[in-house]
Amino acid sequence: MTRHPHTRLRFHGIATYEIVTRDGRRILCDPFFDDNPGGVARHDGFDRVDLVIVSHAAYDHLGETDRIAARYGCPVVCGGEVKAWLMDRGIPAGQIRATTWGIRVRVAGIEIQPLECRHWSQIRLRDGSFISGVPMAYMVYPDPGIRFYHYGDTAIFSDLKLHGELYRPNIGCIGIANPREILHRTPMPGEMLTSEMSPREGLLAAQWLGLSTVFPCHYITLDGDPDVAEYMALDRAARERGETVPDPVLLRAGDWVAFDATGARVG
Repeated sequence: MTRHPHTRLRFHGIATYEIVTRDGRRILCDPFFDDNPGGVARHDGFDRVDLVIVSHAAYDHLGETDRIAARYGCPVVCGGEVKAWLMDRGIPAGQIRATTWGIRVRVAGIEIQPLECRHWSQIRLRDGSFISGVPMAYMVYPDPGIRFYHYGDTAIFSDLKLHGELYRPNIGCIGIANPREILHRTPMPGEMLTSEMSPREGLLAAQWLGLSTVFPCHYITLDGDPDVAEYMALDRAARERGETVPDPVLLRAGDWVAFDATGARVG
């Protein structure tokens, strides 16, 4: 493995993040690649994958987890319903670490703290049966000094303050937008007015968590997204009021960002 002085993170659209540790291990969070219309990578385009972490069974978060696990032989950390889906697709049970809120695990040398997520998680197996489970947010500790919060599609709730106090995330992603390019895949009556968090709720959640750097996300195309624009306007207004807010970093699919051992952004 090639060593690097910094922990590197790459955004792949919606809520997919690739983390490369200082010693070269690769972690994929909610790996939605091949069917992502704005993606710049495919599931089979990596030289190695050491760990996959999945928050819930929505197709734009579960993505190609089964094909990644089969191709690279890497372990997967997930909930029980995702484990059942993976086994239904031929992934050995011994390759899957099922966990849930509060049960901290270490897999492939990486610590993961699953956290409460106010959302849903359901999927069908090959025989047509319908399964559901407990969705997760999670903290990832890829390197000393780096505490990455993945929101897992959660809605806002006040215990995010407690999560910030207990686990002190310094970097995190918060969903504040709708990926309009794929909403047609789940046709329903009416219209979706917000994502799981509105921009206002997302900013408040990031403040409650105590993040230093936040990635507002859950979009595919950054330019012209009205929710992103609203988030940034709310961020500016909060700063003008003298509030402490995380540094917002807006990434396009394929963008890299790096952090030093204190969690400060570099480059």
